[in-house]
Amino acid sequence: MPDAKKSKLKRPRQAMPAEVREALDKRGLMRAYRARPAYQKNDYLAWIKSAKLPSTRAKRLKQMLSELKGGKRYMNMAWPGGTSGARPRAP
Repeated sequence: MPDAKKSKLKRPRQAMPAEVREALDKRGLMRAYRARPAYQKNDYLAWIKSAKLPSTRAKRLKQMLSELKGGKRYMNMAWPGGTSGARPRAP
């Protein structure tokens, strides 16, 4: 990740699984993913990887892709986006 040196993440940094990378590339969403703050990228990956069932993992990946495509949601919460540093707020 390009922002590895300046990251202030408190949770362990997650590696991107191949299936996530392939889905982002296939749908042209890698740029949208990379534009997200480090905490969001890390949270998405940890959340997807923590699923015990393949069906849950697929559902979570689908949600992430949908939120990246729309650009205004993060973990099913409204997200103002941009570089304002604002945290997501509940709808």
